[in-house]
Amino acid sequence: MALTWISREEIKNVLTYERLIPEMETALAQFSNGSVVQPVRTIVPVSKVNGFLGVMPAYSQEQGALATKLVTFFPNNKDVPTHNAIIVMFNPDSGVPELLMDGDVITTMRTAAVSAVATKLFCGDDPQVLAILGSGVQARSHFHALTSLFSFKKINVWSKTLSNAQKLADEINGTAYDSAEMAVRDADVIVTVTSSSVPVLKKDWVKPGAHINAVGACRPDWQEIDPALMTSAVVFVDSRTAACQESGDVILSGAEVYAELGEVINNVKDKPKGETTLFKSLGR
Repeated sequence: MALTWISREEIKNVLTYERLIPEMETALAQFSNGSVVQPVRTIVPVSKVNGFLGVMPAYSQEQGALATKLVTFFPNNKDVPTHNAIIVMFNPDSGVPELLMDGDVITTMRTAAVSAVATKLFCGDDPQVLAILGSGVQARSHFHALTSLFSFKKINVWSKTLSNAQKLADEINGTAYDSAEMAVRDADVIVTVTSSSVPVLKKDWVKPGAHINAVGACRPDWQEIDPALMTSAVVFVDSRTAACQESGDVILSGAEVYAELGEVINNVKDKPKGETTLFKSLGR
């Protein structure tokens, strides 16, 4: 039986943040109430290039969906994307594979949409300043996702390479900084989307009550966030089990995970008031 193929161009033509963000809020709620079977992904390290292959299966009886995503992350790539993915959909009654689709656009947009859900939950209705640490694909997707919900008056950008930060800032009408500290000092919302394996965001730089979406550092021995910030902020995750196995930011700092996002959406856990919040994204 031939598989139906859906290309990235076809996906881009129909997938919008206005549609995706509410869907991800529903998915997070279903994951946390146990109606979705989604084990922690299997990681195959490719040590030669400091990369990995991730296998990410999931089943939802409620949605009638059985699928797996195959995603690679090769941080040293220069002329091709660092992330590459395909998604396979199976018939949930027979197990027959029926659909194969490009996973790059979905991965890019899904990650940013979940950060948007977290920001909506914890940041109030009127954040003024957005700071983005990083200048790659996820930096751009987070800009588009967050600005679909909020009208920021100022957008600050930092990257290890200033020219990359300036390029992104020019694209989004933002301001480039050569210092991460200066980029985040006045930020209400901070997004860390770097490939760094060591902290790039320090506690003393973050104003009280800010919200942070920590998206990089997806391996147990990588960190993107200062341990002092991890242990002082109220930490949320998409999956508690995955965070305790995969997130170096959580594991190496010894930070306590307060709740999954889905637990807040389901009203199982209360939203903190007036505290610095941090969503550690792992990409379920």
